[in-house]
Amino acid sequence: VCFLLAIFQTTLTEVQFGPMKLFKDPLQVLLVFAKEDSQSNGFCRACEKANYRCKMARTPESALECFSEKHHDLVIIDHRHSRHFDAEALCRICHVVLYAFVFLRPDREEASVMPLINAGFNRRYVENANMMACYNELLQLEHGEVLAQFKLRAGNAIFTALEQSQDAIEITSEDQVIQYVNPAYESIMGYQQSELIGKEIIEVPKSEKNKPDLLETINSCILKGKEWQGIYYAKKKNGDSVQQNVKITPVIGQGGKHKDRRKGSLDVRSTTSRGSDGSSQRRHSSMARIHSMTIEAPITKVINIINAAQESSPMPVAEALDRVLEILRTTELYSPQLGTKDEDPHTNDLVGGLMTDGLRRLSGNEYILSTKQPHHLPSHLTTPLSLNDIPPRIAQTMENEDSWDFDVFTLEAATMKRPLTYLGLKIFSRFGVCEFLNCPEATLRSWLQVIEANYHSSNSYHNSSHAADVLHATAYFLCKERVKQSLDPIDEVAALIAATVHDVDHPGRTNSFLCNAGSELAILYNDTAVLESHHAALAFQITTRDDKCNIFKNIERNEYRTLRQAIIDMVLATEMTKHFEHVNKFVNSINKPLAESVKSILTSPENRILVKRMLIKCADISNPCRPQELCIEWAGRISEEYFAQTDEEKRQGLPVVMPVFDRNTCSIPKSQISFIDYFITDMFDAWDAFADLPNLMQHLDNNFKYWKGLDERKLHSLRPPPE
Repeated sequence: VCFLLAIFQTTLTEVQFGPMKLFKDPLQVLLVFAKEDSQSNGFCRACEKANYRCKMARTPESALECFSEKHHDLVIIDHRHSRHFDAEALCRICHVVLYAFVFLRPDREEASVMPLINAGFNRRYVENANMMACYNELLQLEHGEVLAQFKLRAGNAIFTALEQSQDAIEITSEDQVIQYVNPAYESIMGYQQSELIGKEIIEVPKSEKNKPDLLETINSCILKGKEWQGIYYAKKKNGDSVQQNVKITPVIGQGGKHKDRRKGSLDVRSTTSRGSDGSSQRRHSSMARIHSMTIEAPITKVINIINAAQESSPMPVAEALDRVLEILRTTELYSPQLGTKDEDPHTNDLVGGLMTDGLRRLSGNEYILSTKQPHHLPSHLTTPLSLNDIPPRIAQTMENEDSWDFDVFTLEAATMKRPLTYLGLKIFSRFGVCEFLNCPEATLRSWLQVIEANYHSSNSYHNSSHAADVLHATAYFLCKERVKQSLDPIDEVAALIAATVHDVDHPGRTNSFLCNAGSELAILYNDTAVLESHHAALAFQITTRDDKCNIFKNIERNEYRTLRQAIIDMVLATEMTKHFEHVNKFVNSINKPLAESVKSILTSPENRILVKRMLIKCADISNPCRPQELCIEWAGRISEEYFAQTDEEKRQGLPVVMPVFDRNTCSIPKSQISFIDYFITDMFDAWDAFADLPNLMQHLDNNFKYWKGLDERKLHSLRPPPE
């Protein structure tokens, strides 16, 4: 004759589980007995003595109703009288039953417990109605199996947190067998869980970039029970070595020592979830990359350390550290913030005359426009710009210019290599640039024509088609919701103008070439941001030397200075030597606070500068994110320009800046893969996390796979040979 007792869910008064402290309500017990007898009374009295909450049910239906309402911690089922109800069937219905006690009469032959285990029970108990026997059995359960299950449930919560963590986490056994890796690890390293779990660490390929004795040093620390933290080069599944900040922690428990290897140095508490089309998963992956950036600037490390210190600091210290982070996230860390003292006009004048450019700075590159007046538009500008004189075939090619898939090469052909003037007219009209600048359409048209005339059509890449492409990307980004929330109208106008002029008079050679050749431009600009400085300076020279094309003629002085400074700043931001500095600043000052739901960062003057820099940088090198046919065409054009530079370097006996771009040996797919890996992926992950650009990221993924496919076939050309 049998009773069955099952444990469902339990809580305790106070349980310490590692660093966790868990609490409980009084234990709840459900007794399922068809009729009252000494055994049921024994359990009732035992529950009363143990201060458990006890409930009696006489039928399976009432038991299920009771359990559905209360979810008792223990369920004891009478298995002696099968004619009343089937205890095993009842157990199967209550899917959460974990343990069972089977009550057997001493005169019965010992039977197998497997049918009970298969039904969901895990334990049996020889029938004994003595109250103390029941009481002792319940206490052993509470402090044994019930407690273990309670801790396991807490463990499930921990694993849920690990699954959501943006750090890459790997857990191994004492014998260095991999037991667990989280999704962030899979995303960063390129492996699937199934490829790693159960393998020894020594079976996973190692990077040759680590010092020979590094693993020995790490193992020595772990054997001593000490934590190790430092730089470690891991080898991704694709064979690339990636530098990571790694923490390895030995965990000692009943099962021996475990090692917890954490790659990355940030704890991101939340990521934005969007839609049900897979964008959420992609965004999670993007944010994991952002917060585990492999090229980490010193300022990033400082911010990471402060963030970690905040979590365990008292409130006054945490608030002070918040202020420290605000200062560290400014764009000019080593430029003093020069305020004015109303009580000391002499100091005010000296600061204004000797230490600034004559305008009172608010911060960074923004100016206080204390005398700004509202625009008064002449009557001829109160209606939208007319585009009627654009030839129909050209107008037709621009019908979808607000789409990311817009084909600038079709416009290039239709305009006889003058796409910038026509696309500029349409985009500037759409954004109301003439209204903002208070200038006639004729002036804008003249300006666009003279700017385009100063681009070199002989360049295969850096010509006016590239400028039109960057202008199109800039306009597309300016229409994204979060970008619109961040920028003012003057920022939008500055961005469109900067995109238009950002490569004007580009010679088709790199800064390094000009410096090595001792060109006049390199000498003029002291070998520093030579081309970018020239583009910005020439753009303003062209614009202001003739009133017929001076689009700035009718705006007031302070507004012109603000607009000019913003344009110059954006053009200079396209210089690649500061690429990682700009990306790191954007990630630390904008992406990470937004991930923590700090919305106020969007409109600060400092961060508007960072958004504008990131916007034009992404627009400038967005070719890998274009539809595949456009991406392939741009790759061919930039490669040809680099080939021509290498040819000229060899002819003149100059240092060859990019030896891989030899037209006889270069693999264009390899060059594109390297460019995407090193410059594009992290930057567009950060920009996508801010601006929400799933279509661009899909193109980027497809294009990367395309170049990979060509490379794996050992093809050096832009396209595979015809079948």
